[in-house]
Amino acid sequence: MENETTYTGSCHCGAVAFEFTTAPIEAGLACNCSHCHRKGFILTFLPKSQFTLKSGEDNLTEYRFNKKQLAHQFCKTCGVQAFAFGTGEDGTETAAINLRCVEGIDIDSLTLNRYNGKDV
Repeated sequence: MENETTYTGSCHCGAVAFEFTTAPIEAGLACNCSHCHRKGFILTFLPKSQFTLKSGEDNLTEYRFNKKQLAHQFCKTCGVQAFAFGTGEDGTETAAINLRCVEGIDIDSLTLNRYNGKDV
């Protein structure tokens, strides 16, 4: 796709690695729900078809809470959650990427879009 970038990321120990292709990332979502807030997530969302798990599928475990809409995936070894899977309002399978786990992303340079997940 034109004007798209391929990004790579991983958990802390490197057992789980992934890549995804999307437009250059200039913003991230900061949600204040109990889960995102405690973990300090800065997220980007994209169609799951743009996401590729490169390694570590057997090292992932899943956590769901509240409405159980997102399947939070985290590494069994280091505990880092680099991404989650869900379904968008239009039915599209979606990947939520924790930008803190992506190589080359300067979190401080991103525009942060705040989402009030606490009251949803």
